[in-house]
Amino acid sequence: MKKIIVLLFVIVYSLSSCEKDDICDANTLTTPRLVISFYDVTNSSVLKNVTNLKITGEGMTDGVVFKGSDLVNGSTVSIPLKTDADVTTFSLILNSGNSNPALVNEDILKFNYARENLFVSRACGFKTNYTLDPQTPYVHTDAATADQKWIQYLAVKNSSIANENETHLEIYF
Repeated sequence: MKKIIVLLFVIVYSLSSCEKDDICDANTLTTPRLVISFYDVTNSSVLKNVTNLKITGEGMTDGVVFKGSDLVNGSTVSIPLKTDADVTTFSLILNSGNSNPALVNEDILKFNYARENLFVSRACGFKTNYTLDPQTPYVHTDAATADQKWIQYLAVKNSSIANENETHLEIYF
């Protein structure tokens, strides 16, 4: 009888120490990136592909990596904003690495925003949603080496950055 009670006690004790695995589901929405779409300045309804665009954060030497490369060739890109500051600055270098330096053009974009930290779950932790500043969502300047800006016009499409399913900023060049 004592053996049964001890065995029962061991089983109950071992089961009471089990807890649910804390694994964040891959489908859970996390901190969204700023989605930028590029358009043809002469025909504003036509998406336009950038060529060898390198996007580098302020103070960084390496570009943001997209699908294994730090060069973007396409009409849409998603870039991360800082979760610990209300400003993020990027250098956007068009035709980066081109052997003809006259074709390489760098513009600087500084994004101003407010942050909201939201608790997702114990497994996933917190995520940060952003709202671009209504008065000054961005500041567009030329690089230190002055040449003409390759970005002709910017338009905020959606100032609330809560997911990556829509374009937040349109760049015309």
